[in-house]
Amino acid sequence: MFAGAQSSDPQFAAWLKGLRSEAARAGVDGHTLDAALGSVEQIPKVLELAHSQPEFKMTFERYLEIVVSPERVARGKVLLKENRALLQRFSGSSGVPEPVIVALWGIESNFGTKQGDFEIVPALATLSYNGFRAKFFRSELIAALKIVAEGNIGLHAMKGSWAGAMGQCQFMPTSFLAYAADGDGDGRRDIWTNKADVFASITNYLRRVGWRPGLRWGNEASGAAPAGPGERIVRPSGAGGPAYSVTGNFKVILRWNQSDFFGVAVGLLSDRIAA
Repeated sequence: MFAGAQSSDPQFAAWLKGLRSEAARAGVDGHTLDAALGSVEQIPKVLELAHSQPEFKMTFERYLEIVVSPERVARGKVLLKENRALLQRFSGSSGVPEPVIVALWGIESNFGTKQGDFEIVPALATLSYNGFRAKFFRSELIAALKIVAEGNIGLHAMKGSWAGAMGQCQFMPTSFLAYAADGDGDGRRDIWTNKADVFASITNYLRRVGWRPGLRWGNEASGAAPAGPGERIVRPSGAGGPAYSVTGNFKVILRWNQSDFFGVAVGLLSDRIAA
């Protein structure tokens, strides 16, 4: 039972007891709580990574070299072709173009090959207990416990980044609960190993936050051309660098990640994969 399997740190054990009560009130069953919190320990590597967040600023040009590399474009083209039938199933109903789905998949997890190998529950417990955006990570931790309780993924198979982003589309647990989708009708939302669920989840997210079918993300703008109706000009590297005239769908991409670097990279990668 939970009481007999406490953490070796008495303060952490007391904190877990409070967390358990809160998660139970949020609807997480006792069996899941016993399994997830009964012997959970903090992960020192998570604390190390949280403390050593880089402060440097990468240039937009360097960011594009890494994120929209020729290798990623080439791999994206192959995977677009290989998965076309499956992609069409979700693209057709959502209006999100297949290359946009593939671009987000590529940027988030290098097409599922780099998902992170931290167990989510202990990683989030470590962050919340140690005061790193404690309220935010506590709510993500309770969401993660709900995901396990729903039977979407096994406790120890639920892995991701040190900060809690999970699976092939790197959803945080609250985003998973809100937007992850069961793409193949098996009753589970498995964004770790099931491509149908990954593609369904990406398209469901974009559709739900306002993707408009038939509207491009934007285009590179020439010179000092003004933005068209409903568009704005984005200059990721400042006044002297390239300019992009972006639409409402670019704003939708920013709902995924609030960075103009990221938004333009998704747009450019999707265009190059489609070319």
